[in-house]
Amino acid sequence: MIDRFERFSVAIAEISRYWHKIASKEMERRGLRGVHSIYLTALYRHPEGLTAGQLCELCGKDKADVSRMLSAMEKKGMVRKEGGHRNLYGGKLKLTDEGVAAAEFVCRRASLAVELAGSALDESARAILYESLEQIASNLREIAQNGLPDSSQAGADLQQKSGRSPSEGAGGA
Repeated sequence: MIDRFERFSVAIAEISRYWHKIASKEMERRGLRGVHSIYLTALYRHPEGLTAGQLCELCGKDKADVSRMLSAMEKKGMVRKEGGHRNLYGGKLKLTDEGVAAAEFVCRRASLAVELAGSALDESARAILYESLEQIASNLREIAQNGLPDSSQAGADLQQKSGRSPSEGAGGA
C-alpha cells in the first residue's frame, strides 16, 4: 500500500511541478506569470464574463489569489471589469482583445504540451487515464470534505464500492 501511495504522490507532484514550470516559461513570453494561464483560459471559455467568485470556484483558487492575479492582469490590459464596485467583486470580468490573444496563445501551447506529454498513449488509454483521474479527484474531494473514516468502516466501504470480497482486498490510488 505504501508503494502505491508513494508512486501516486510522486507522480502527481511531478506532473504538477513540470506543468507549472512549462506554464511559467510560456507565460513569461507574454510578460505574465504561469498562474495567469488558468485565469485566461477560464475567462476565454466564458466570453460572457465571470464574477470573481465564479473564477475562485472554476480555478480552485482563493479570493486573495484571484484578486492579486486579476489586478495584475487588469494593469497589463488583459482583463476589464464591467459593472459592480471598483474592486473586483460585484461585477463581471471579461478579457480584452489583448487578453483574448493571450488566452488563444495559452490554449495553443497547452494543447501542444498535453499532446506531447501523452504521445505514448492511445485514445483508449487516454480515456481510462482521464476517467481514473476524475474519479480519484472526486474521491479525494469527498474525503477532504468529510474526513477519513475509521479503518474498519473504510474497509467495508471500499469492499462495497469495488464489489470485492474481503479476501480480494480493495483498490484505490
